[in-house]
Formats: sequence, structure tokens, C-alpha cells
Amino acid sequence: MATSSPVGRVLTLCKQFQNVFRISSAVNTQKCSSALTKFAPRLFRETSPLAALSWHSPSSSVVQCRALHTTICRRGLDEFFDLPDNWGEPTVKSGAPWTAKQLRTKSNEDLHKLWYVLLKEKNLLLTLEQEAKRQRVPMPSPERMRKVQRSMIRLETVVNERESALRLLQTGQDKARPGAWRRDKFGHVYWYRFKEYAIPWYMNRRYKRKSFFTPKFVQPHIRLRLEKYLRQRARKSSLERRTQSKLKENFPHANISAS
Repeated sequence: MATSSPVGRVLTLCKQFQNVFRISSAVNTQKCSSALTKFAPRLFRETSPLAALSWHSPSSSVVQCRALHTTICRRGLDEFFDLPDNWGEPTVKSGAPWTAKQLRTKSNEDLHKLWYVLLKEKNLLLTLEQEAKRQRVPMPSPERMRKVQRSMIRLETVVNERESALRLLQTGQDKARPGAWRRDKFGHVYWYRFKEYAIPWYMNRRYKRKSFFTPKFVQPHIRLRLEKYLRQRARKSSLERRTQSKLKENFPHANISAS
């Protein structure tokens, strides 16, 4: 009994400390949640119903503060459709596409945001186009798709210009992946992009199977291939000239431009 009584006392003290810590942690969480509900912005609780429910729920805790956000509200699948004011309209007003000169004045962060804005607009127009096809009606203002595509192409061009300029400044290389012009065994010239291998080139059998030279007996065939290409191009140009002459004979008053 003498030996067991100190052990029992230690166990009872440990249980009491554990209970005290549980009560204090629960009180602290209740105080934090009440303070958050007290000082929460009234405008946020009025504009977002989901956040208001989480704030005013009886079982609210600190974990439920994840509902707090500062982004604008989203409309779900309605984002893929045009505004209700434009429904049924034959034409929709739209601005001019972004020019490269305008995009070069923007920062990288603005270009990143603009890319996703254009991507969202493209998805919206694709949805409208598919819906117009389903209903067999003309799409309102189809030129908007061309404007968005031109803007995206120009934006990508500006970004590539900045990346190439930074690469030239840092590494002195024009392309993102270094390479060299090489010839294959048939005499074709192509751009070979360098790769990284886990073993040296003289031990790599896969790399050794590649031949970056043209044998001597292939030289006559290269000349024949070039002659064949020139002959096909001359035949195509003569066919176009004959077609234009026939069109001029049949339609003398028509304005036929040489392509």
C-alpha cells in the first residue's frame, strides 16, 4: 500500500491537469469564436449568405473561419453564358482587340490576369457558338471570337519576347532549349534540340544509333529530290496561270487578282 499510494496520487494529479487543460482550451476557442463574430464586417455577412450561416451557427469555431474570403462572388455555370441583357440581341457591342503596343506597356502580373480574362471570354463565346448551332440560329456578333483570338496570340507573342530577351541577357541563347542545325542520313537539315542523359554520350547506345551525317552515295538522290521539288513548284505556278487566263476569257469584266 505504501508503494501504491504515491502512484495513485500521481495518476490522480495527471487526470486533474488534463481536465484543466481541456476546460481552458474549450474556453479559449469559445472566446475566439465570439470575438470573431463580434468584430466581423457587417457588409461581408450581408453579401455572402454562406459566410453568414457559418458566422451565426451555434457550432461555429475557429476552424470555420475558412469561409472568410475577399474575392468577388461567383455565379457558377452562369459564367459560361452572356449577360441576360444581351440574350436575343442580333448584335452585341464589343471593343477593339488588344494590340501588341498596348500589351508591351503592361506588367507581367497584368498580362497574367488578362490572359485568364481572355480565356474566360473565349469559353463564353464557344458556349454561345455551340448553343447557336443547337438552336440553328446565327451567333450574335461572331467577330468577338476573332478579336479574342487575336488578343491572345498577341499577348503570347509579347510574353515570348520578354522571355527571349531575359534568356539572351542571362544565358546568351536565343531559344529556350538549346540545339543545333544537323543533317540526317537522308540529307534533310533539321533543328536538333539537346537533351540531358543520365550517362555519357559514348556509353549511350540510344544516342549512338543516331547518325548526324549524310553518306556520299546519298548526294545524287539529294539533287534528284531538289529537282523534283522545283519541277512540282513550276507545274503548280503554270497551272495557276492557265486557270487565271481561262477565268479572264470566260469572265472578262471580272476583277481577278493574281494570287
